[in-house]
Amino acid sequence: MPDRIPVQLGEYEAAPLEPDQLTPRDVDRLHALQTRGCLTLTRERTGWRLKADATVGVLVLDRVRVVVTPKFAIPEEQLMSWLAYALGTPVPATVRKWATGPDGYADLVAAALLEQCERLLREGLRRDYVRHRSVEPVLRGRLDIAAQATRRYGQLDQLHVRTFDREADIWDNRVLGSALKAALGLTASPDLARALHGAAGAFPQAPTPAAALRALDRTQYTRLNARYRPAHTWARLLLRGGGVTDLLTDHGTTADGLLLAMPALWEAVVRRLGTEAVGPHGGRAVPGGSGVGITVHGDRGNASTFRPDLLLGLPALPGQDTAHRTLLPVDAKYKRYDRHGVSAADVHQLLTYGSGYASADAPTAVIVHPQTGRHAQRTLHVRGPNGLLGTIAILGVDTRTTPEQATAWIGSVLR
Repeated sequence: MPDRIPVQLGEYEAAPLEPDQLTPRDVDRLHALQTRGCLTLTRERTGWRLKADATVGVLVLDRVRVVVTPKFAIPEEQLMSWLAYALGTPVPATVRKWATGPDGYADLVAAALLEQCERLLREGLRRDYVRHRSVEPVLRGRLDIAAQATRRYGQLDQLHVRTFDREADIWDNRVLGSALKAALGLTASPDLARALHGAAGAFPQAPTPAAALRALDRTQYTRLNARYRPAHTWARLLLRGGGVTDLLTDHGTTADGLLLAMPALWEAVVRRLGTEAVGPHGGRAVPGGSGVGITVHGDRGNASTFRPDLLLGLPALPGQDTAHRTLLPVDAKYKRYDRHGVSAADVHQLLTYGSGYASADAPTAVIVHPQTGRHAQRTLHVRGPNGLLGTIAILGVDTRTTPEQATAWIGSVLR
């Protein structure tokens, strides 16, 4: 990989770039990312100005290597713990080894993939029967009669055969080979790059990264390949350039990179936090927002539907029918509501969720936002001329703690 000029900035920070540091292809790539809300590229009199939005990671361009570090609400040393929690995969044991590097996030994800791939190599790669067609001097497998008749005209000096051989060149392993190769282009650590190169040589590869992603999307896990799930999770993250199907609903970037949209990550974190917090108390997450979202009819165009990030079904209160459950809408906001008040737009949104899902006599909704220092809770009471319109609970989760501690705190608040 040619030497590239390092450019480092944090979330919501900007950095100047010289006019010759971006090629026309880089400009097209960055504009494509700008349409998706990852970065903002502005032409200035002296060159370019690159601003990061709520995105962290690494972007490898033709002449520069952009590193965006978390500065907003999740400390850099805790990012991998929360990412692994959102993905539902174990926190890699190698996190501490690579956490001090200047390219933290990309190296950590690459190291997480490497750790899982090395584990699979120690245990032995999965093998399965693969169909092959070949021409052999002796019969092996089954004779392909049609090919023998049309290509050899009945001669028997060479036999067209079909065989099924058990080998490691299967999609479960190919996607990991492709992901290891992709990780090589992102890491700046020579030691990590050397380890990735060594592991990549032990895995077959898919024809293209797109083919590997399609294989991952159709993978179904059984007892035969369940041990591959953590490795495939990190592979999907790398091959999509930071977007994961069940995390970001993303199709990757147009440049070589590993960019993570922090609002989408926080939504995934809150969905799991809320679900696990109410479980021990008899609550559960309602799939799909109770099946029917809040729908708007009568406007121009098609009807629009919107749902909260998480809808919880809480157990009945004392004295109520046990079959009755209280619905509690929860919305994740990647905003610093520990430093400023809740915006009017978010108040309106949560009031709508409360009136649409919660009980009519006590419409309630919850905002969960990240903060550092300690957990915090406050309650907004929204009143109109005719009385109380609704209540909004504001929960600030301390991202310096572990996800398990945050789960226990939310459970105590929502109980």
